[in-house]
Amino acid sequence: MALLKSRLLVGVARCQPCLAVVQGRASSWWSHVEMGPPDPILGVTEAFKRDTNPKKMNLGVGAYRDDNGKPYVLSSVRKAEAQLASKNLDKEYLPIGGLAEFARASAQLALGENCEAVKNGQFITVQTISGTGSLRIGANFLQRFYKYSRDVYLPKPSWGNHTPIFRDAGLEVKGYRYYDPKTCGFDFAGALDDLSKIPEQSIILFHACAHNPTGVDPKQEQWKELAALCKSRRLFPFFDMAYQGFASGDTDRDAWAVRHFIQEGINLVLSQSYAKNMGLYGERVGAFTVVCSDAEEAKRVESQIKILIRPMYSNPPLTGARIAASILTQPDLRKEWLQEVKGMANRIISMREQLVSNLKKEGSIHNWQHISDQIGMFCFTGLRPEQVEHLIKEFSIYMTKDGRISVAGVTSANNGYLAHAIHQVTK
Repeated sequence: MALLKSRLLVGVARCQPCLAVVQGRASSWWSHVEMGPPDPILGVTEAFKRDTNPKKMNLGVGAYRDDNGKPYVLSSVRKAEAQLASKNLDKEYLPIGGLAEFARASAQLALGENCEAVKNGQFITVQTISGTGSLRIGANFLQRFYKYSRDVYLPKPSWGNHTPIFRDAGLEVKGYRYYDPKTCGFDFAGALDDLSKIPEQSIILFHACAHNPTGVDPKQEQWKELAALCKSRRLFPFFDMAYQGFASGDTDRDAWAVRHFIQEGINLVLSQSYAKNMGLYGERVGAFTVVCSDAEEAKRVESQIKILIRPMYSNPPLTGARIAASILTQPDLRKEWLQEVKGMANRIISMREQLVSNLKKEGSIHNWQHISDQIGMFCFTGLRPEQVEHLIKEFSIYMTKDGRISVAGVTSANNGYLAHAIHQVTK
């Protein structure tokens, strides 16, 4: 027994340095770091996964689902992948600005092949890490080179990631009226009033189409007035176009606002994403474009954007850009892709119309017209936080507290169940 006790004491003594190291680590470099708040969208998904109700619905996820509620890979994407696999291509680094073929095709898709800026080389487009990376490159470029203002005005509300992207790049984030909760529509008068009073040369963020999170877009006549106001007050437009083709099913129609601003002589910057309209979520395919005064200015801008990219991620991913470039530049694949995009958009539009119809069948006396008037993947239902809470607890229908739903999560099979649940919490 004495021997055992002696050995234990020796063991404890030997562990003292280890304990000191562990204690030192526990109270040193990162003891001041606080736990960050959970992401609201990811929180919805986690709660959904834990739910055992067979009728549960996840209307928080921002990714397209087919009418069986399953992830959807486009046929045009599969064919492009097969073509690339047969070519036995290498995996070398891309240039800093990305795949040149993809960059030019992206600019043509957004600005139009007949755009004078494209024909005259008055633009620069670089490949980015999807839309988020594009926005961040744009924000950093403006922070470093836009000498007229540090203020960027976002629509209220806007995509949740817009604020940290611009704020972390060193810009001052402010807002202008956009969504009217009384009508569940566009507050056009409020937007005009706010934009007419902010300092000239401020940066204005516009969603080109399928506004996230509200699904509320200006009409073309309203876009014309917004363009005229930006031109007269020398406001600088930053367009975020994450849903081209995915909103109306027509890529030209969805890019109308961007093209109109350029036609009016308003130079702008533009972020694009191929996550939604090509289903390339995990491939991280995007582009950032600057429309310039002339080709020489474009070259100077390009040189500085490359300098910004180099210390961030050096160069963008390869495979997704090859897939997108193949689809955009091969007539047969492009035709099939456009048909698939239209099919996805039409399914979402159909789910909106069915939901309004089913709510009427339930006997709801509320006006749900805004559900079908809004466009794109997301819909601001007008539901209050306490009503959302009831939907989650009583019906296992998950969404963010502001009542935003992803219409892509609605199917022919569960549309009626959703309508019944909404009627129960709103009647």
